[in-house]
Amino acid sequence: MAMSGEQVLPVVRVAELPSDEIAERWLVEQLWCAHSVGVIGGAPKSAKTWLGLDMALSVATGTPCLGKYTVPEPGPVLIYLAEDALPAVRERIEGMARYRGLDLDQVEIHVITAPVLRLDQDRDRTRLWETVRRLRPRLLVLDPLVRLHGIDENHAGDVAELLGYFRSLQRQLGLSVLLVHHTRKNAVEGVAAGLGLRGSGDIHAFGDSNLYLRRTEERLILASEHRAAPASSPVHLKLVATDAAMTHLEVIAEPDGETGRGLEEHVLDLLAQGEVLTRTRLRDVLEVNNERLGKALESLERAGRIGRTPRGWQALR
Repeated sequence: MAMSGEQVLPVVRVAELPSDEIAERWLVEQLWCAHSVGVIGGAPKSAKTWLGLDMALSVATGTPCLGKYTVPEPGPVLIYLAEDALPAVRERIEGMARYRGLDLDQVEIHVITAPVLRLDQDRDRTRLWETVRRLRPRLLVLDPLVRLHGIDENHAGDVAELLGYFRSLQRQLGLSVLLVHHTRKNAVEGVAAGLGLRGSGDIHAFGDSNLYLRRTEERLILASEHRAAPASSPVHLKLVATDAAMTHLEVIAEPDGETGRGLEEHVLDLLAQGEVLTRTRLRDVLEVNNERLGKALESLERAGRIGRTPRGWQALR
């Protein structure tokens, strides 16, 4: 059957595809890949908005995110905070800028001031698209996802259609899109962080870079995952408010037990009571870098503490 040119999909030889050697890799080193879509996920009051604004300020100014993660190529940022009054948005960003010694007048963060933004509706989708097209930001922050639509987040078809809009923004306008999203109130402790996100599992699967905040006692743990890069080591964060005029998030340290012998003990705990778990399952539950988990498994196997079976790893004694 003869086909016209419009009926044929675009195709190139593999050698003509862009090379990673020349492709930009990171928007924020170790935290967010360039030209990525994804979420910051966490329970209420876990500093998700603070983290989103910290990343926005870093991308806009070229200063390190959380004082630790560098920004290779800074550029303008566009943000929409549906749950924060505009004076509160200014106060947060101004305090972080003051802490970094920055002049707020020189910060290229643009704030959408519309009282409502419904991205399940064509009118607002077009308005956001045109705004992004004109400003050409490197990063778009939308906070929180639940206030941006009227769909059922558990309906996979509706969610996929909405996420498809964000993917189109990212691909056609060349920016990163960061969505702040809540975890379920009844999220099961110990499962992979992304599986605890509210709504359809498509929200987790859709992310190129995802960040997760989890509170333990008085500290926050920040973990990451990326589609095209290894996850960075989790870190402890603290919202520092010693001086209310310079409130900011700060990296404290890597969590105890995430490296060395502590990780091995966590593996043994999971394999207790005769459990047999695959490496993928262990990695998801422990939320650790695959390479570090591999070293821990090798060490435990050499010591005769665990063994590999066709169904996965199990404790030997």
